[in-house]
Amino acid sequence: MSANPQVVEPVLLREDKGGVVTLTLNRPAQFNSLSRELLAALQDELDRIATDPQARVVVIAGAGKAFCAGHDLKEMRSDPSKEFQRALFDQCSRVMTTLTAIPQPVIARVTGIATAAGCQLVATCDLAVASEGARFAVSGVNLGLFCSTPSVALARNLGRKQAMEMLLTGDFIDAKTALERGLVNRVVAPEQLDAEVGKLAGAILAKTPVAIGIGKRLFYQQLEQGLAGAYALASEAMVCNMLTDDAKEGIDAFIDKRKPEWRGR
Repeated sequence: MSANPQVVEPVLLREDKGGVVTLTLNRPAQFNSLSRELLAALQDELDRIATDPQARVVVIAGAGKAFCAGHDLKEMRSDPSKEFQRALFDQCSRVMTTLTAIPQPVIARVTGIATAAGCQLVATCDLAVASEGARFAVSGVNLGLFCSTPSVALARNLGRKQAMEMLLTGDFIDAKTALERGLVNRVVAPEQLDAEVGKLAGAILAKTPVAIGIGKRLFYQQLEQGLAGAYALASEAMVCNMLTDDAKEGIDAFIDKRKPEWRGR
């Protein structure tokens, strides 16, 4: 009698519940390192979520003891060609830019370590909640590889000198320091992590997705502009937002001292 075939776990798990989509990186034995397969699975799910009106909030989590240890180093070394390396980093960069481009807010749920591209993933998410034991580093420099792509997201979250210290030393910072420096929004005890993520998600779910989508898009667009250009984009976003049914309903409800009834348009 032949042995039972080994069950192959998917590298990414998806759970939909009450408007919240949880994507769990599922390579716990590899500390959820971002293989090409995992990056492709993330990209596919994010592309689907972007056009799903039932998906209101996205949570990124990691299976096992770690959030994400960055790229899969063995896979990175499997092909030394420039073409392979360029395709890998282009693939990762596309996932990161998609996280900011989708209309739904994305929350990182962080336990254990978040290193290199894993730390980049935390910095790229719109919000982040960390367990007290979480630790963060952009440690590629310790291996002779400066974390250039993670530096893009890190520099947009931390002060320049704080970001450069992490990039130049490769040293870990703890969750409390990550909170002080703006890398995460909240730090809680491990047993409170899901409740805190749920609290943030619930606050977002109570708002109209129309305003949330307009606001998220504008937030990232204006960051790359000069002051005048940023205000021009923001003014246009406000005009478009004011013309939506939900903005009219929200203002009328406030005037009438009642709870708004969002229509999603």
